Amino acid sequence: MSEKNTIEKKFVKKYEWVGDVKSYKEPEDNEHSLKYNEPNREYDKNYSPTKKDIETFPDLQNGPSSLIQGSPVEIQQVGIHNFRLPLRYKTRDNGDIELETKVTGTVSLEAHKKGINMSRIMRSFYEFKNDTFSIDKLETVLSAYQDKLKSFDSKIALKFSYPIIQKSLRSDNAGYQYYDVTLEGDLNKQGKLRKILHFDFVYSSACPCSYELAEFARKYRNKATVSHSQRSVTRVSIEFDEMVWIEELQEMCIKALQTETQVMVKREDEMAFAELNGSYLKFVEDAARLLYEQLIEDKRIKDFRVICSHQESLHSHDAISVMLAPDSNFSGDIPHELWSSLIHIS
Repeated sequence: MSEKNTIEKKFVKKYEWVGDVKSYKEPEDNEHSLKYNEPNREYDKNYSPTKKDIETFPDLQNGPSSLIQGSPVEIQQVGIHNFRLPLRYKTRDNGDIELETKVTGTVSLEAHKKGINMSRIMRSFYEFKNDTFSIDKLETVLSAYQDKLKSFDSKIALKFSYPIIQKSLRSDNAGYQYYDVTLEGDLNKQGKLRKILHFDFVYSSACPCSYELAEFARKYRNKATVSHSQRSVTRVSIEFDEMVWIEELQEMCIKALQTETQVMVKREDEMAFAELNGSYLKFVEDAARLLYEQLIEDKRIKDFRVICSHQESLHSHDAISVMLAPDSNFSGDIPHELWSSLIHIS
């Protein structure tokens, strides 16, 4: 074999090289290259480490505090976000429903610890993947991975879209309305569990001022007019001990606001919806107070926060409101990112 072919064949094995094959020249050996052994790049699919092997593997996350980079201080939350799996949930009528769920799980980390084994959060969760979930099940899951990770505080959030059959307003039709829901559990070092449910409800808000102006123009100037209304969203967050069903929270929102967006619509339903909007005109301030009126009456609800966003059809901005229960532990300071999350896209 010629010297040229030998060089080209030798080069093919060295995929790090990005130059011209024909101009390649093997560098002279030096004290470093003589000690270098090129690693075996063939994946060994038959290798199965024993338990004893695994015990010898490097484990930096559980290493000494000397490995910490930056200030050795406590971290309030560290964990995983947006890992997905199908989970079964209990419904109010004693049935079960399986829904794709996005999970966020975190724990606190003490100042002297380098890090956590994040896979343990996922493994803890998978131990319960065949169970039926409710807010009470979260306490079991939180206790499990809090114990495995030796942490003081643990938090979990399950986010999913929950379907409820909605009957049409006047026609003999029905369809599934989907509600964005987050179940949240927070277990602190004293073993106290905080149970929170976040529920998004989409409705139409017809502007009272626009309605009056439209009626005025029609009456006194004989002008055809249409008052403006828009798709609007409220996020109701409640803290509770005794169970509050998702279906119950939906019913409270309907009773308060009346004008929920519709799924199955024929002409008679569209007419009914126009009449509903005319009967239940509301500013964003009205929406918050109407919801407050419903929530404050339910003694199972320990605390709550109402956020409303009217995504204007007249203005190029949204109208917003925030309302808290008396002596609430919820924050009234809403970050910009949360308002952005209220834009519902099918």
